[in-house]
Amino acid sequence: MNDQKIAISLKRFLLIEQCPEAWKDLDLYLFRDEAVVFYVGQSQLAFARVWKHLLGGFHGHSIVGRFVWCNWPKSMKFTVELLSSRSEQFNAVGNDLSAAERLLIQQWLPCFNISLNSQPTPLPPSYQLPNASLRCGRSLNKLRYEAERAVEVEDNQLWLQGME
Repeated sequence: MNDQKIAISLKRFLLIEQCPEAWKDLDLYLFRDEAVVFYVGQSQLAFARVWKHLLGGFHGHSIVGRFVWCNWPKSMKFTVELLSSRSEQFNAVGNDLSAAERLLIQQWLPCFNISLNSQPTPLPPSYQLPNASLRCGRSLNKLRYEAERAVEVEDNQLWLQGME
C-alpha cells in the first residue's frame, strides 16, 4: 500500500519542475488553505494535473487555477496535498480512484467542486472570486521568482528561530 501523503505550500510546489519519483503513484490532490479546501481532484499523475490547473488558470481554463492567480500573492501560502487512492484511508471504498475522490469531496465539501457536493463550502470573504482580475503577471518565470524569494525569506526565518 502507498500511504504517502505530500502537503506542500504552493510557493514551494511552483519551484518543482519535474515530478519526484516518489510522487508518481499519487493520484488525488487538494488545493487548500489552513481552514478551507478549495478543490479536490483525481488524475493518474496528480503532480501533472496540479500543474495543468495552474497553467490553465492564466487563460480561464481552470477555475481553481484562476482562483490561485486572482489571489496572488496570498495564494503562495495555499497548500497542495497529493495522496494515493491505494492508501489505507481509502480501503473502505476498495481503493477505487473515483470513490476515493468522492469520499474526499464528501469529507471536505470543497468550494469549487460542484459535482458530488451538495453543500460546497462558501468561499471565505478574504479571497477574490475566480472571475476577478488576475493579481499577478502572466509570466510563470516571474511568479516562480517571487515564490523563490518568499521561500528564502521563510527559510531564513526558520533558521533564525532555530538559533534562539
